[in-house]
Amino acid sequence: MNFRKTGLTLAFASAAAVFSAPASAGWFDWLFPSPPAEEEEEVVVDQPDYSDGLRPAIFVGNNWDGTIDVIDGDNYEILGRVNGIPDYEERMEEIKADFWRYTVFLGIRQLIGEGNDQYVDDMYSTNDGELLIVSRPSFADVVALDLDNGEIVWRFEVDGVRSDHMALSPDGTQVAVSASTGSVVHLLNVYTGEEEGRFPTGNSPHENLYSDDGKYIYHSSIGFVFMPFDGRVLRDTTRGERKFIVYDTEAEQIVKDIDIKAKLKEAGLGDLSPSIRPMAHTSDYRFFYFQLSFLHGLVEFDMETETITRLAELPNMVPYLPKVYYVNDSAHHGLAMSADDSALCVAGTMDDYAAIVDRETFEYTILEGLGKKAYWAVSDRSGENCLISWSETDQVSVINYATREEIKRIDVGNHPQRIREGMLKADWLSLY
Repeated sequence: MNFRKTGLTLAFASAAAVFSAPASAGWFDWLFPSPPAEEEEEVVVDQPDYSDGLRPAIFVGNNWDGTIDVIDGDNYEILGRVNGIPDYEERMEEIKADFWRYTVFLGIRQLIGEGNDQYVDDMYSTNDGELLIVSRPSFADVVALDLDNGEIVWRFEVDGVRSDHMALSPDGTQVAVSASTGSVVHLLNVYTGEEEGRFPTGNSPHENLYSDDGKYIYHSSIGFVFMPFDGRVLRDTTRGERKFIVYDTEAEQIVKDIDIKAKLKEAGLGDLSPSIRPMAHTSDYRFFYFQLSFLHGLVEFDMETETITRLAELPNMVPYLPKVYYVNDSAHHGLAMSADDSALCVAGTMDDYAAIVDRETFEYTILEGLGKKAYWAVSDRSGENCLISWSETDQVSVINYATREEIKRIDVGNHPQRIREGMLKADWLSLY
């Protein structure tokens, strides 16, 4: 045997085997080793802390079907639904047994409810997530619902025949409730339903806001918005008494009663209605921003000088529409402020848009096509996003103040109106 020839043959065969081997054999890595791969950094997702047994929640009142949708305050996912009228049969028996009361009930349906009964106007949860306090216009009452079983814990009948907007005190112990035909605001203990105070208002008391320390309540009454006479002269004489007042909860007295009609005239804006709809304010309570009946926009009010300082006009998408068709006189109904006081969020009710308005310049971005008949606006607990309810298309939009874009759309019940941040037990299960 020719060992020399055989050795050369084997050498060439070995080389051929190496260079013809598939990539899986790893020969390339052996000849040209790669640098050691960097270890991938593990991505840690922050998990909500429910160690205290509570979780943040968002409550959406569906006025026409009497339910409240419950939304996760961290990710905006629907958690469930609460029945706001578990005593419906009992209440209707009482109402139908009283001719006058039933007549008023039907009147609310036609005049304020746009042909529908109003079962859930406003709601707040208690700070411990135990109760949900709900104002029910057509039943002229406020109830506390047990969030564990949906049962009514207490019921308070307001003065007059209709309840409306509420506000929760900063310490979570009291709600201020507008009795819209009783010309009074009731101050109720959230756990017992007992009246702890009250103060008189103008006609159709509406919006309430507590100061951060709970010392003051800022209140507006809007007058008889259901009246059909919407020309300037007639609406000035048929709307009744409209007020903007500041109530001192410690002294238990009204400390400011500001004539907005006179303030508008002083500012050269006498043609505008003095009926204040939703309002927002800077964190120091120096500047307030008012939506007014029939106004596509808002006005700025300086609480220190008690003067109207600026007017922000927003687009009127329905210039051809007679004002008699405005929903309860509202061109716009819903206003919120970002946490840094840099931007306002506007619900353009009759215009079918949401608007983000720069507070310093009043420059604005209009968001169209998200829904129809925007009815409320509120900032979420971060203050970075605005929540808008679309009452005609039964949805809620989450809009980021910084990007001025919608980041989430949520389907809810029939005719969503008020949206409120609150607390819920971490292990809560849907009641309805």
